[in-house]
Amino acid sequence: MSIPNVLFSHRQSQKSEIEIFELAALAQRSSNLEQNPQHPHRINFFMLILIEQGTGYHMVDFVKHPFAPGSLIFIQREQVHCFDFSNHPQGKVLIFTQAFLDQVHSNMHLPNYTPTHLNSHHSPLFTLDEESYRRVVTLIKEIMVEQTDQHQEPLIVMYLFSALALQLRKQNRDTQNSKLSQEQSKKLDQFFSLLQHHYLQNRDATWYANQINITYKTLNQVCKSSTGLTAKQMVDAFVILEIKRQLVIRKVSSQQIAYEFGFDDASNFVKYFKKMTNLTPSQFQQKYTY
Repeated sequence: MSIPNVLFSHRQSQKSEIEIFELAALAQRSSNLEQNPQHPHRINFFMLILIEQGTGYHMVDFVKHPFAPGSLIFIQREQVHCFDFSNHPQGKVLIFTQAFLDQVHSNMHLPNYTPTHLNSHHSPLFTLDEESYRRVVTLIKEIMVEQTDQHQEPLIVMYLFSALALQLRKQNRDTQNSKLSQEQSKKLDQFFSLLQHHYLQNRDATWYANQINITYKTLNQVCKSSTGLTAKQMVDAFVILEIKRQLVIRKVSSQQIAYEFGFDDASNFVKYFKKMTNLTPSQFQQKYTY
C-alpha cells in the first residue's frame, strides 16, 4: 500500500488555483470522500488551516501538533498529514497551488515559500495574537467574497492573498531568516525540485549543486539562509522524512526500503537511519502507528 495522494480539484475550485472552505464542511463529507482526511495522506498543493473553535491534534509528518482557537497550521505541498475531527473543530481551510503562487509572483513581489519543514526545529503550527487573528479572518473572508462574486477579479484575489501571506510572515518567526534574492530563490527552487525527483538515486549535495550550475558553497549559503540547514542536511532530512513515510504508511521492511532507496544493503540503511533519528527503522515503525 502506497501513501495516498490527494490532488487539487480544479472542478471544485471552478478552475481556479485557490479554494477556501469550512473545516466543518470537510468533516461532514469526510466519509463520502475517496480518501478519508482523518487518515494520513500526501497533498500536491499548499494548505492553511485557521482554527476558530475547538481543540485537537493535527498530524504533520508523524508529529501531532495540538491546536486551539487562534491556531494556524501551514502544510507544504508533498507533506503527509491528517485531520482530527473528534472534537468538531470549526475554522477555514485555504488551499492553493504552485501555479497560483507563480501567478502571484508574476504580478507582485512576494517572498517564495521555502522548505523550512525539513528543519526539525520548524513547526507548521503557530498561534495568532488577537490583532493578527482579526486581520487574518478579515482577509480570508474578503477572498471568499471575491471568489463568489459573479464578476470575480483574479487580481483582487491575488492582492488579498499577498496581504494574508505577508501578515502571516510577520507572525511566523520561522520565515524571518528567509531573505533571498530572486536569483537565490530560483536556485533553491531548482535544488528542491531536483531533490524531489532524484532522492532515490542520489544523496550527494555536490551533485545537486553541479546540476544547477553553482558551487556547493553557494548552494550551502542559500540553504542555510532559507532553512537554517546546510545543503547536505537538507538532502538527508528530505530522504529520512520520505523513509519515515514509507515505513509507517506502507509498513515495508528495512530490506525493501534499502533496495528502493539505493543502499548497498539493509545493514547500511539501518545504520544511516539510526544515525539520523537515534532509532532503528523497526523501532520507528513501532513508535508511530496510525
